[in-house]
Amino acid sequence: MRHLDRSSLATKAAGVVAAGALALSLAACASTSDSESNNTAPTEPVNATRSDEAVGEATPLAAVGDLSGGVDTQVEVDAGFVTALTSLGLTPAPVGTGTFADGTFSFPITGGNVEYYDPEEDVRPYVQGDIEHDGSGISLTAADGTVVELTDFEIDPGESKLYGDVAVDGTTAVEHAYLFNLWGGTLEPLQTVGSTAVLTGTTVHVSPDAASLLNETFGTTAVADELLVGVATITIATE
Repeated sequence: MRHLDRSSLATKAAGVVAAGALALSLAACASTSDSESNNTAPTEPVNATRSDEAVGEATPLAAVGDLSGGVDTQVEVDAGFVTALTSLGLTPAPVGTGTFADGTFSFPITGGNVEYYDPEEDVRPYVQGDIEHDGSGISLTAADGTVVELTDFEIDPGESKLYGDVAVDGTTAVEHAYLFNLWGGTLEPLQTVGSTAVLTGTTVHVSPDAASLLNETFGTTAVADELLVGVATITIATE
């Protein structure tokens, strides 16, 4: 393992957090046809406006109080994301119980809870809860051998954000870092398949701050604000 002093670790950590914003995804907010065409997300997620009064009066269409039964969050990676990683000389790979096959990352769900309200009603955000993915993640290996690991993802669908822990060459750099913006304007209606519930269609985007950090750290302009990472599908066990 290469030695990292505090200054070096801080610099690399900034790049890692930004790079992390290039690697994963899920849960619920907003996107438009225009944003889809240029690989960027709109400026205001529709699922972000809270209505506590509406929540108090509404009954969720589906609710799971304990997500420890699984199953997973999958992210189908967009070609533009692959191009950005290639331009930065970064090689991604799954970590722990995470997998990668046929262009899709998969991360097992290990805990949390979720409620899904009718999108046509007044409750916002209409997907609420906490979705945990302990023990899995993504590594990003740079050409100089530096290895960044993004692990233990936690999704807050109400805030439309994904958090995770960041390590550089085996040393923890940031815990519970904000990594992604999540947009659900293309989110499909909740589906039930046997004893599972499926939410698919949310797009995952790099935040402006993360894009700026990544470009500055790696000396590039390849990462645009709200760069599309991919499309997420969340499957949870209901029994």
